[in-house]
Amino acid sequence: MALLKISGEPLPALVIGNSDTVKEGETVAFTGFPIGMVLGLYPVTHQAIISAITPIVIPALSSKQLDINIIKRLRTPYLVFQLDGTAYPGNSGSPLFDPKTGKVIGILNMVFVKGTKENVLAHPSGISYAIPSNYIHAIMKQ
Repeated sequence: MALLKISGEPLPALVIGNSDTVKEGETVAFTGFPIGMVLGLYPVTHQAIISAITPIVIPALSSKQLDINIIKRLRTPYLVFQLDGTAYPGNSGSPLFDPKTGKVIGILNMVFVKGTKENVLAHPSGISYAIPSNYIHAIMKQ
């Protein structure tokens, strides 16, 4: 994520909402430029459902794979939104918003890719992840 300063006429601002109010099962939307230049420079809006609010942790298959850093992350988890919605490379960084209010409740961060990156076009997983907006508030305060 980057915080940009742009000179000239001010752009209309997106309102950053409170991600603590988001619940599993809610419908959300995200707008971006999927797959870069392949589809052209036209914004595309997709709908998704918040399928889980989950810690961003890679599961360990055995205790031998655990180390102190993984255990610390499990004790103080960094929660993300798991979305049931198809996003593509190029959607990363797109605002995740409440379609009723337009308030940004997250930033699309990652797409679950099955196999190779080339495979994502033919066989998208439908699983994407977004960083909740309350982390944006914390970064902006720094």
